[in-house]
Amino acid sequence: MSEIVAGIDTPPTTSVTSSESIKTSDNAGFDASRIAEVKAWLISQFDAAGKDLPYFEYTPRSIAHLHKIITLSQAKTQAATIVANDLRQKATEYRSQAARIREMLEHVGLVQDSLPSNVVSSSQVLANVANLLNIRDTELSSFLVAMADLSLRKTAVEEKRAKVQKESKELLDYTRKAIARLTYLKRALAQLEDDASPCEAQMEHWKTSSAIMDSKERQYLQQYSNYKALLNRVGYSPEISHGVLVEMAEHRKDLEKKTKPILDTLRSYQDLPPDKALAALAIEDKKRLYAAAEKYLEDVLQSALESNN
Repeated sequence: MSEIVAGIDTPPTTSVTSSESIKTSDNAGFDASRIAEVKAWLISQFDAAGKDLPYFEYTPRSIAHLHKIITLSQAKTQAATIVANDLRQKATEYRSQAARIREMLEHVGLVQDSLPSNVVSSSQVLANVANLLNIRDTELSSFLVAMADLSLRKTAVEEKRAKVQKESKELLDYTRKAIARLTYLKRALAQLEDDASPCEAQMEHWKTSSAIMDSKERQYLQQYSNYKALLNRVGYSPEISHGVLVEMAEHRKDLEKKTKPILDTLRSYQDLPPDKALAALAIEDKKRLYAAAEKYLEDVLQSALESNN
C-alpha cells in the first residue's frame, strides 16, 4: 500500500517548463497540497475499515469532488464530536446526580428494594410520563406546565384541523359545482351539435332566399325607375293629390253622361239609308259637339290643377 501511495505521490514528468506546469495546475485546481490531503483522508478511511486503498487515477475533477467530500465529512465529524462530548458530559452529570440521590434515599430508608411494588411501578410511570412530556423533574408544577402546553398544542391542532376541514368542504362544494357546470356544458355542446345540421340547412335556405330577394330588389328598383320615367313622360307630378283625381273622375263621368246620347245618335245613323249629304252634315255636327265636350273636359282639368297649385 505504501508503494502505491509513493507511486501516486510521484508527479508525472513532462517536457514543459516548471512555470507552465504550475500555471496549468493552478488553473485546474490540481495542487500537491490538496492531493496529499485527499490521499491522507482516503488512507485513514480505508484503514479504519480494514481495507487497502485501491489504485485509481487522480484527476482534477476527482480531486475536486473528493476534497468537497472531505470538507463536508470533517465538518459533520466535528459537529458530531461536539455533540458526543456534550452528551458524555451530561451523562456524567446525571450519573453523579443519580449517585447523590441514591445516597440520600439510602439514608432516609427509601431504597427501591425496600419500597412496595406499587410505589415502584408508580414511580416508573411518573418517570416515563416525565420523559414523554420532556420535563426534567416530576414536580406537579412541571406536569401542569407540560399539560397546559399540550392543551395549547391540541387547541392549535384542532383549529388547524377545523380550518382544513372547512377548506376541504369548500373545495368539495366548488368541485361539485364545477362537475355540474361541466355536465351542463357537455349537454349544451351535444344539443348544439345536434342543432347544427338543421341550422346549417336553415342558413342555406336563408342564403338562397337572400339571393332571390336581392334579385327581386334589383327588379323592383328597375320597375320603379321605369314607372318614374313613365310618370314623367305623362306629366305626373306629386302635386296631383287623391282629391284632384277624384274630382277629375267625377267630371269624366259627367262628360260620359253628356256624350253618351250623342254616341247613341251617331250609332243610330248607321241604320239609315246611305244619304251622303245628310250623313256628312250629321257627322260634322256630332264631331263638333264631341270636340266641344273634350275641350270642356280639358278646361275643367286645367282649372282643377291650377286651383290645387
